[in-house]
This record gives sequence, structure tokens and C-alpha cells, in this order.
Amino acid sequence: MNRCEHPIEFQSDDLTLKGVLHLPDRESAPLVIGSHGLEGTKESAKQRSLSRILPQNGMAFFRFDHRGCGSSQGDFLTQTTLEKRATDFLCALDAVMETKLTGKDLCIFGSSMGGSTCIQAWENILKRDVRLKGAVLCSAPVRSRTIENIPIEPTDTRGALPVSFFRDNLMFDILDKADQLHHVLIFHGDRDDVVPVKNAHDLYGRTQDPKKMIIQKNGDHQMTHRPDQIQFEQEAVRWFSTCFKLE
Repeated sequence: MNRCEHPIEFQSDDLTLKGVLHLPDRESAPLVIGSHGLEGTKESAKQRSLSRILPQNGMAFFRFDHRGCGSSQGDFLTQTTLEKRATDFLCALDAVMETKLTGKDLCIFGSSMGGSTCIQAWENILKRDVRLKGAVLCSAPVRSRTIENIPIEPTDTRGALPVSFFRDNLMFDILDKADQLHHVLIFHGDRDDVVPVKNAHDLYGRTQDPKKMIIQKNGDHQMTHRPDQIQFEQEAVRWFSTCFKLE
């Protein structure tokens, strides 16, 4: 583990969750906290990318595994809901603040359901002793009923997911919550076959200025095309730096 990487364990609803705080070579750095997608982990590509490039640009980054994912405790099938993910996110924020290793200027990042988690958590983040400066959201669903090609089939790491899992745990409409968001950069691929790009347009229409939307031509849900990944890295760093007034 690099000396600028700090493993952090914290509690969320009596579950132990695990994450890693990446620090730049400066005191009281502004902080970005990331939330991964439905079946992602803190090792997901965008999380790893931000853990590398944000410290290089003077910002701290905290990535963690939500309950039931990666190295954190919890049962994915029975304990995954948007509300519980938002609780995890808030507990992650509290845990990082308790270390006093960063400043109190905060931006948030979320990919897919992680983006939804950021929107869900925004109002309660404002109640913390931090200064919420903005967000970068990628392929975030704001209405769960729009989601296509839900991942029911079994994978190498889990069995088949019942349709009831999505019906009982993951039905939400959070578009109204977007009204309070500001300084938001939105990414979405126009060929996303999981979360239709209309979610990005609806989200953009409800957030406050300043805001920016990047629709990646022929982009998919996972942002698998390398030029799209490079654009994400460059634009995200620029956006966070502007929000923190580092430029």
C-alpha cells in the first residue's frame, strides 16, 4: 500500500464497509468521494482511474465497497436498495471526516447506480459539516422503470437474480431530487442499452447552473471505448478542479 493510500473501515447499519483514501502531497486537500454501480466495487475502472489522477491534481479521493459488494460485509441480494446505498455513502463521508486527513471542501462522483446514490444522498450531505461543491455523474438512472436489460442471468461471482430483486428493492424515481443539484457534470453514452440516454437529458433539465452534459457518440453504458475514458478523465479533473477553485 502506497504511503498516500489509507485503508479505512467504517460501520453502516452495523455492517463493516471497507474503502481506501488516496491523498495528494498537500495538507487539507479537497475531497472527492465515489460511489460505484449496482454490481461494481471500489476496484471498478472509473474508481481506479480517479484514485490515480485526482491526487496527481491536488485532490483526495475515497473509494469504497457498498454493502454486499467487494470486501464489505452484507448480503447483496437482500440489502441492496438505493436508500441503503445512500446511507453507506453518508457513513463513508463521516468516516473520512473523522480522520481529519482532508479538508471540508467536497465533491461527489457516481457511476450508474452510484450516480443515483449521489442524487439520493445530496440533501443529507448538506446537513454535514462539509462544503458540497459539485458532482460528476455517469450514466445515472433517475427513473428505475427506464432501465433496460437488467442483469438477471448468473455470472462468475453470483447466481441468477430474481426479477423480484429489482421490483422490491430498486424501484425509484428521484428526478425531483435533482432540483437541488448544482455544479454537475453529466456523462452518458448515446448507445447505452442499460440506462437510456433520456435519463441524462431529464437530469440535466432539472439541475441548477452551472452544469454541463457530455453525450458520448456511440458510447455504451460501461464507457468501454478508450477515447471516451480519456475524455472522462480529462473533463472530470477539470470539473472538480473548477468546483474547488484549484485552477
